[in-house]
Amino acid sequence: MEFWSWVLSFLFFLSFLCCAESQSPACTPADRAALLGFKARISKDMTGAMATWVGEDCCGGGWEGVECRDEGGGVNKLILQRPEIGDGDDAYIKGHPDTVVFMKGRLSPSLGGLQFLETLVISGMKRLSGPIPKSFENLTKLMHLVLDDNGLKGEIPWGLGRLKNLETFSVSGNHLRGQIPMFLGSLPHLQHLNLARNLLTGEIPEFLSSLRELRHLDLSSNSLFGSIPDFLGEFHDLEYLMLSKNRFSGKIPSALCNLTQLSELSLDQNQFTGEIPEQIGNLRSISVLRLSSNKLTGQIPESISQLHSLWNLNLSRNQLTNSLPDAALFEGGLPSILSIDLSYSGLSFGTIPSWITTRQLYDVHLAGCNLQGALPNFTQPGSLRSIDLSNNYFKTGISFFLQNMISLETAKISNNLLHSDVSSIRLPDQILFLDLHSNHLFGSISGILSSDQKKLLEVFDLSQNQISGSIPEFSAGLNLKVLKLARNKISGQIPSSISNLDKLQELDISRNKISGTIPTSLAKVVGLQWLDLSANEISGKIPSSLLDIKGLRHANFRANNLCGQIPQGRPFNVFPKAAYAHNLCLCGKPLPPCEEE
Repeated sequence: MEFWSWVLSFLFFLSFLCCAESQSPACTPADRAALLGFKARISKDMTGAMATWVGEDCCGGGWEGVECRDEGGGVNKLILQRPEIGDGDDAYIKGHPDTVVFMKGRLSPSLGGLQFLETLVISGMKRLSGPIPKSFENLTKLMHLVLDDNGLKGEIPWGLGRLKNLETFSVSGNHLRGQIPMFLGSLPHLQHLNLARNLLTGEIPEFLSSLRELRHLDLSSNSLFGSIPDFLGEFHDLEYLMLSKNRFSGKIPSALCNLTQLSELSLDQNQFTGEIPEQIGNLRSISVLRLSSNKLTGQIPESISQLHSLWNLNLSRNQLTNSLPDAALFEGGLPSILSIDLSYSGLSFGTIPSWITTRQLYDVHLAGCNLQGALPNFTQPGSLRSIDLSNNYFKTGISFFLQNMISLETAKISNNLLHSDVSSIRLPDQILFLDLHSNHLFGSISGILSSDQKKLLEVFDLSQNQISGSIPEFSAGLNLKVLKLARNKISGQIPSSISNLDKLQELDISRNKISGTIPTSLAKVVGLQWLDLSANEISGKIPSSLLDIKGLRHANFRANNLCGQIPQGRPFNVFPKAAYAHNLCLCGKPLPPCEEE
């Protein structure tokens, strides 16, 4: 019995030693002071991270975003990223959809004292202003520096050239100025360089040619200019090259076609001229090719059909020759293609090629391609997510064209010659965006807008058609954000159930024959930003309850039969006089004051 008691005691002693050895690394006083120096510079923290930075132990005390070395202690990672709990450009606190998540303040130079730091990520905070601290040059062990999507200003400090271990340098989405700094050419291990979405100027410098290990280069959305240097074609490990939204000019260098590992090439929204290099077919790993919004001429190279990994092709908004290569090449080529955009490219099809209509595609954008006759028959419509056939000459086939596109979210078929009763149009249940403006559609919209199955619809544009009848009653639960019915023949009154459109941001029913009064219930649409009721036959007063719509940026009541005092409060009393002109007897700011009775 004593033997087993001794064994149990020994095992307990061993477990104590094991637990003692597995305790969290020590937080050094210097590191704790450096972190608290950062916290002191944060005037507002909506992420909640700084609230966890309490107590003595920054390593094992639950300090969010802080990690330490296993041996000897010391902070080696600081990762503070905005929570991904929202959509669009802003994230929101759960349960409080109006509260944007951000961190306000300045980057503290104290972080330069974290001598063991290998990874520093502070991104997505939006309101971290001021310069990148020069003290960061002391972080000589740093391998990854990511400061994306903050509010940083000034120039990139040259002293960062001391960080010879850097593999990642990413400062996209800030307000950084100046030219691409020379020190970047002296970072021998750099693999990821992202300077996108800043205010940088100048040309791509020659000193970047030394970055032979580069895999990811993103200089998009700056004010860079000049030609693309040939040395970029020598970065044989490069997988992503993004130069979009700058002012680059000249020809696309054929040297880029040597980048056989390249997965994405984005040169869109620049000023490139000349032809697409015939050697483009050498980019055997390319999956995304964006050359849109340039001044490219000539024919689409036949070799483009050899890009077996390409799934996203965008050649839109160029000046290409008015024909395609041999269609047979495309029938068997581009086996991975899912998204194609040739809109306003200079190409003129007449009819959509069969190698497009017979594929299982996600996105088909062929606006302004001189397409005519009946809308096409896609043999695999169920895969389509978005379709843009705007600015063509289609006349028929709209009634059942969209019905079987069960994955469709966006449909743009505006500026055509479609002639059909709008009540015959069958929509898929999940569609979010429908733009049919500037056609010859007629009939009533009651059926298409009243369906309970269309509750997901966010944007509905039937303006500039020949729609008649009245605006239907709206049931609760609709998701409409934009409703455009301008320049039609709609009559009747604005229904009081307009208040059920509680997500509505834009309402344009101008230039119709709508009568009656403006319903006071419109004031319940508090998210409204754009309101145009002009050129109708609306009478009565502008309800003062509309003052509850605080975010209204544009309103137009002109050319109606309105009378009485304009609501005296912002923004109604500061809209231009033209917004109230040609009515019966409106008065009050910005018009002359009302006469006392």
